[in-house]
Amino acid sequence: MKSFYQELNSGLVFLPELGIGRYPVPKSRPYDEHYFAKYQQLADTETGHALTRARIQLVERHYAGAVLDVGIGAGQFVESRPDTQGFDVNPTGIAWLNERGAYADLYANKWLALTMWDVLEHIDEPELAVQQATEFVFVSIPIFADAGEIIRSHHFRKDEHIWYFTDEGIRGWFAEQGFTCIEQNTIECDFGRKGVASYAFRRTSF
Repeated sequence: MKSFYQELNSGLVFLPELGIGRYPVPKSRPYDEHYFAKYQQLADTETGHALTRARIQLVERHYAGAVLDVGIGAGQFVESRPDTQGFDVNPTGIAWLNERGAYADLYANKWLALTMWDVLEHIDEPELAVQQATEFVFVSIPIFADAGEIIRSHHFRKDEHIWYFTDEGIRGWFAEQGFTCIEQNTIECDFGRKGVASYAFRRTSF
């Protein structure tokens, strides 16, 4: 059973009862100027612009007001939506935000609404992040049917993605944090993003 326990500690662990998987991503992660530049290139494409519009529209259907964008990618959402600040752990992203007077510390304050576009799966302790939202959390995230689909997916990134969810899994996890799902859509799949779903969660309890 040695190999079993080694894999348990160093490989993907998926719990079907919860619809949640975890991979122990190393502490050293690729969030640097090259990472930022890569996402700048992706954002400045027809698909990138369409994704940003769809994300702005998702927020608009449920909420009008100040937003903190957690994990800014290349800053396209912050740049495109008024009344939006950003938080990031990438030093290049932080510098980009500071140059525009748009940086805010997620953990220093509570926020009416958070957006997390392809971000929740990167956060070591996501419950500490979403507890900062008092009204809404908007999310885009890869969704999987089971562990086999995770392992076969291009979203299985051992240097970045810690958390993996089924649809029921992410709804259940957010329910534990005090949120109810008020919208789910797969519009990002229409733009070629295989397996990605978008959600709007409203806080119903603390």
